[in-house]
Amino acid sequence: MKSDIEIAQSAEMKHIREIAESIGLDEEYLELYGNHKAKVKLEVLENFKDRPSGKYIDVTAITPTPLGEGKTVTTIGLSMALNKIGKKTITCIRQPSLGPVFGIKGGAAGGGYSQVLPMEDFNLHLTGDTHAVGIANNLLAAFLDTHIMKGNELDIDPFSITLNRVVDVSDRALRNIVIGLGGPLNGIPRETGYDITVASEVMAILALTTSLKDLRERLARMVVGSSYDGKAVTAEDLKCAGSMAVLLKDAIKPNLLQTIEHTPCFVHTGPFANIAHGNSSVLADQIAIKLGDYVVTESGFGADCGAEKFMDIKCRYSGLKPDVVVIVATVRALKMHGGVFEFIPGKGVDEELMNKPNVEGVKKGCENLEKMIENMKLFGTPVVVAINHFEADTQEEIDAIREKSIAAGAEDAVVSRVWLKGGEGGIELAEAVAKAADKPSDFKFLYPLDWPIKKKIETIATKIYGADGVNYLPEAERKIDLYTKQGFDKLPICMAKTHLSLSHDPDLKGRPTGFTIPIRDVRASVGAGFLYPLLGMMRTMPGLPKVPAGTNVDIDDEGNIVGLF
Repeated sequence: MKSDIEIAQSAEMKHIREIAESIGLDEEYLELYGNHKAKVKLEVLENFKDRPSGKYIDVTAITPTPLGEGKTVTTIGLSMALNKIGKKTITCIRQPSLGPVFGIKGGAAGGGYSQVLPMEDFNLHLTGDTHAVGIANNLLAAFLDTHIMKGNELDIDPFSITLNRVVDVSDRALRNIVIGLGGPLNGIPRETGYDITVASEVMAILALTTSLKDLRERLARMVVGSSYDGKAVTAEDLKCAGSMAVLLKDAIKPNLLQTIEHTPCFVHTGPFANIAHGNSSVLADQIAIKLGDYVVTESGFGADCGAEKFMDIKCRYSGLKPDVVVIVATVRALKMHGGVFEFIPGKGVDEELMNKPNVEGVKKGCENLEKMIENMKLFGTPVVVAINHFEADTQEEIDAIREKSIAAGAEDAVVSRVWLKGGEGGIELAEAVAKAADKPSDFKFLYPLDWPIKKKIETIATKIYGADGVNYLPEAERKIDLYTKQGFDKLPICMAKTHLSLSHDPDLKGRPTGFTIPIRDVRASVGAGFLYPLLGMMRTMPGLPKVPAGTNVDIDDEGNIVGLF
């Protein structure tokens, strides 16, 4: 079979005007970036606001292996399959970070015959939104350090600064650095660091904003640190928020692309799900839900990460309520959770064990799937399990997953072959999702915002992760006290934790029990509208593996990109 990039490069694309017309968008609403990409103007929201809303589907997953379990493949394939059964469907997904693209995971445009096109543009710069986010963030950082150097009229305590500079590559050497060296002309020396751009508050703000006015207001509320008397210092105090908004005036507009079968696809924003809230933009979803019968979006990593944040953060700010949650599972990942084999990032896996039939191992691993179903049902939303099919899977293993899923409360569990067959391979899944979407949804949040910070943290830890409790380290205690005094205690919680376990420890697979979550620190993304505790050794700047994916990427003499996956 051809590689993903070969399949993508051999596919015929329609002009993006045709894709827009298929959902009722005239060219007046588009800003073209060549023939196959366009930004969509925000006037669409006002002009189409009286249309009925379509069904809203969120795709999530079990705790994945380091390679992922095909969540984006399923999201794209389900959208194409829904179109095949007569449901006008729009896909909404994130733009990948260049860190994973050139690191361990590769791209995120789907795979096989379930991809977004143009695949190369999708995985690389696209329309430059991520770069705009980075520049806006770093402009604020430059304003901050210059202010301190030039007299510090706001009386900012340098030891309180929480804003890092950002770059959209995985570069562990930048996690902890010292700036301002070389004498007084080069600033005031202090310790700081870099985050990856997609973990920045500016990216989270862009993903959660609802208008240009709201964007400007959120940027103004960004807290960079505190004064010596404990007052929060904001981007507005530094008189930088206006310039930041100007840098993001184009990035705020969702990008329109197409799938390999010409289903319209909004690709917009890319916050990480283990560090940030892990969902594509509110604006793209709000536009799509007025243009389609169904909107299929995706939350990063497992239902304990991006999907919980989808419910408790994204849906709070968007006002949208999901009709169905689709949980993607694979036989191979359930074998891992059942203890059949280990998969250590950077060290590979025993493929013979991974591919050898093991029904009992799958049944044991289903404990993880059962917990994810339980998690999503806490929000009152119907659940369908999508079994992303691999060649080595046996019918007995698939039957075991279906039996366990339905016993745990799923509406159905259906095999998906969209990687191999495109939309045709997802028709049974599409029918199951459409049936579930017609059922009543009693959507509710996990917690109210007026609870104290600790109670919200502990609710997520015990209800979603299955922890016995929480242990707060001194820095976390100090920050919780500070943010309560500063009036930020009514914000939702965005837990920063590993995606490789329900717990804080990536080595604990399946459905771990008997553990306590250590909260190392708590940081405030006031502009985005959440607090984010750091669980265990969670970092906001990833590192490259020994052999990065980028070692395979190149360009041939005709200008074609090769090796991207």
